[in-house]
Amino acid sequence: MKKFFKILGIMLIVVIGGLTIWMFSNMKDRHPDYKADLKITGNAPGKLMAGFAAVTITPEVPDRWEDKDGNAKYEPKKGDTFTDGNGNGKFDPVWIAGFSNSKPANGIHDDTWARTLIIDDGKTRLAIVALDAIGFMNDDVVDVRKMIPTDLGITYTIITSTHTHEGPDLLGLWGKTPFKSGVNPEYLKFVKLRIVQSVTEAAGKLRPAKLEISEDRTGAAALVKDTRKPEVFDSGLRLIKAVDAETGETLGSLLSWGNHPETLWSKNLLVSSDYPHFFRENVEKGVYNGDSLVKPGIGGTAVFVNATLGGLMCTHPSLAVVHPFLGEELKEPSYEKAEAEGKILGLATLSAMENPAEVIDSAAISLVVKTVPLKIDNTLFKLGAALGVMKRGTAGWMKMRSELAVVQIGPVSVVTVPGEIYPELVNGPVDAPEGNDFGIQPVEVPVIREMMPGKYKFVFGLANDEVGYILPKSQWDEKAPYTYGRDNSPYGEENSLGPETAGVIHKNLQEMLGELK
Repeated sequence: MKKFFKILGIMLIVVIGGLTIWMFSNMKDRHPDYKADLKITGNAPGKLMAGFAAVTITPEVPDRWEDKDGNAKYEPKKGDTFTDGNGNGKFDPVWIAGFSNSKPANGIHDDTWARTLIIDDGKTRLAIVALDAIGFMNDDVVDVRKMIPTDLGITYTIITSTHTHEGPDLLGLWGKTPFKSGVNPEYLKFVKLRIVQSVTEAAGKLRPAKLEISEDRTGAAALVKDTRKPEVFDSGLRLIKAVDAETGETLGSLLSWGNHPETLWSKNLLVSSDYPHFFRENVEKGVYNGDSLVKPGIGGTAVFVNATLGGLMCTHPSLAVVHPFLGEELKEPSYEKAEAEGKILGLATLSAMENPAEVIDSAAISLVVKTVPLKIDNTLFKLGAALGVMKRGTAGWMKMRSELAVVQIGPVSVVTVPGEIYPELVNGPVDAPEGNDFGIQPVEVPVIREMMPGKYKFVFGLANDEVGYILPKSQWDEKAPYTYGRDNSPYGEENSLGPETAGVIHKNLQEMLGELK
């Protein structure tokens, strides 16, 4: 009997030891010597050049399946079946990210993209890539930067995600179960190669350019609902149209707006970029009422960058979108609703671009970039990192390496944030409701746009990382009594690194914007 327990003890030690080694290997820093820190300020203005490219990242979806009970979950035990489209004898799922586990795609509605804008002032070359993806981890961003050919002369690359909830999982959280990653390594590799191709093509298309800057602060407001009190919005459209300085031809456009691309909601089973697909198409090709052209498009390549979408900003199923031509109220999630949303956005954008607020053809690109460690307080995030569900390493004990950047190009300034930031942190006011867990007044003040230079202030969300929700510490609310008379804790805290995240980001941005000035 003693021998049995001795052998059992040894086996347990071996298993525990092996499990510990495996968990630590999942959290290993993939880029231990990497820092993105950069400072370029004080350059003399130079003639601007711009280049655009759009490269598809649409996945292959070989198999189809039948959802017997219509719950958008693949459950063979409940009778769900699949058709083996590639004849390999097994089900090959493409896990859709954003709402629930075990939700494989059942086809493609529209292409997803890596769309790139490059701006060059003769000394500094800035690449801005927008991915139709739920998010893209900083480790993967660094991988891509190391893959970009040095002879392209890219000074700094920003990779943002549109945050579509209808595309393949690139974060790992939406696999077959909560404990199994939804990332297909081959697809992730494909996406990285396509980003590099997009940047390469955009660099090859650089042309002397004029940047026409426009805004519409109100035209898209009716499309956004804040599903968490206090209701604070950042629903303005911020726009740049790049025109060839020699031919007058449109090279492309940058479209920035803050709203979750989840208009199609949780039962959609087709890969899609959601409303950004229709938004970009309307800007490029024009807005149609049936077969009749209502507003001509500008051509070129439209790059959509999501902005301030925490809170939670979305075109919720309870929010009706009124079709701009038919007058029909579209409430239930559908492609018709997303299309109507795209038409409204397209009409507002194209109208704003007819009378740009300012046009520039020369400027200096100023740039401050900083690598920042962010503490992982969220137990589920810790578990996800340890189990390899979230495909990223840690930089120090339970810390993520992330990144911030501030940019100025003449009258335009840009702040990048590595997740879904709440509008109150950007525009204010930051609230301190009774019952907040720390019993404190706002600490992340002044708000970000008050600190930014220039007349036209862009905030790029989910830029160079996705760390979840970034919310004010004075609104943190995991413990009863809950704020605003709620019966339970709100959603944002469940998907945030922790209550200190916003403060760390705010403090660093304040310092960086001071350096930029």
